Amino acid sequence: MNRTPSAILPGAVIGVLGSGQLGRMFAIAARQMGYRVNTYSPETDTPTGQVADVEIAASYQDLDAVKKFAQKVAVVTFEFENVPAACVEAAAQFAPVRPGGSILHTTQHRLREKTFLSQNGFPTTKFLPARNLDELRAAVESIGCPAILKTAGSGYDGKGQAKVHSFAEAEAAFRNTGQQELIVEAVVEFEIEFSVVAARGIDGSFAHWGAIENRHQHHILDLSFAPAAMPAKVVSRAVEITRSLVEKLDFIGVLCIEFFFTRKHEILVNELAPRPHNSGHLTINAARTSQFEQQLRAVCGLPLGSTEFFSAAAMANLLGDLWQSGEPNWAAACAAPDVKLHLYGKIERRPGRKMGHLTALADSSEVAARRVIEAREQLTLTR
Repeated sequence: MNRTPSAILPGAVIGVLGSGQLGRMFAIAARQMGYRVNTYSPETDTPTGQVADVEIAASYQDLDAVKKFAQKVAVVTFEFENVPAACVEAAAQFAPVRPGGSILHTTQHRLREKTFLSQNGFPTTKFLPARNLDELRAAVESIGCPAILKTAGSGYDGKGQAKVHSFAEAEAAFRNTGQQELIVEAVVEFEIEFSVVAARGIDGSFAHWGAIENRHQHHILDLSFAPAAMPAKVVSRAVEITRSLVEKLDFIGVLCIEFFFTRKHEILVNELAPRPHNSGHLTINAARTSQFEQQLRAVCGLPLGSTEFFSAAAMANLLGDLWQSGEPNWAAACAAPDVKLHLYGKIERRPGRKMGHLTALADSSEVAARRVIEAREQLTLTR
């Protein structure tokens, strides 16, 4: 008979692999509930480290340091998926890692991820691998042009991908990657991009925040709002797919599925994120339980919290571009009573880098989206 592991209670130390803004918001939620947080990454003065109890700066390849880190925590989780498998395996010798290393192995590699989805009956766009020029030519001929080329590993926020209109363009893109392993995908004609952020507990319990609609600029998430403007039956089907997937993975923690709703009214899985997601940031201000508190509850074996929304909400990302003409006018954005400011403590302000976000609450997602965009515009119009 399988027994559910004992809950890890407030006062315990939680280990976080990675040290970006997701870890920062997780650490804030954890400390609010009385936990201590240790973070591990190769850098110092990081977004997570600024609010954690302990910041360890060491390489992910330094397995002795990883083992020492894991010996001092009750559970290990992560805030980005590109942690080397050996690092996760080393940590797992001394503390439970949630979600597990096998899930990381699948989701940190686009080809493994898409293959897992396809083999288990989850709907995806057509795709083929391309490990060399012969496979690339065959994939482009089979899928047709235009097509999307993506590096199989280490890609996010549009990095490592290109749209190509001929084999010549595909060959050039392949060479530009250093001839890395690629996945070639058919272009999806979609009406809506949306995500479902969900959690699964140690006991198999499941919770979700419904469908969150997403808008991108230059392959980077720009705006998210909830509830998404979609038929209820589409949302219900997407939630069913999400639940089936986390159960198939035996997932523990918070996971996001990015979906396409196509012009043919099909639902396709685009990508998985085995951790809290940018689109779920609006849950901090808009829901009874944020995605970060839910991650904590899940990995610690606590009951999952209510995902009920207080109101409709919208989130707008703040990129480093905002600083190009000087410090943004934070007071102007904060003057709106229904807008909340979140900054991540990042020192280097470069174009395209996520530095923070704004969240607006309103009676409808349409109004919330308009208000949050207006608030962001005030950052540069009135400084």
